[in-house]
Amino acid sequence: MGFIAFIILGLIAGAIAKAILPGRQGGGWIATLILGVVGALLGGWLGGLIFDANLEGFFDITTWLLAIGGAIIVLLIWGLITGRNKTAR
Repeated sequence: MGFIAFIILGLIAGAIAKAILPGRQGGGWIATLILGVVGALLGGWLGGLIFDANLEGFFDITTWLLAIGGAIIVLLIWGLITGRNKTAR
């Protein structure tokens, strides 16, 4: 899969992850989309490392599930980081 396709996948995965997660996450939609790209990279890397997943196809369900899962993980970590900063004030 090409780099541009992976960025588009990450943007969509970030939006889906934000819709799945309950409550409010820190940051707006732009931050969520950027975190979605980071999460897609993380999910793809972990999927290839742990599950030996083949991430060649843009329309492959495995690629989408790993990208969305990675985006959810990154958004949860981001929420924990920004949540601590708000309570420390």
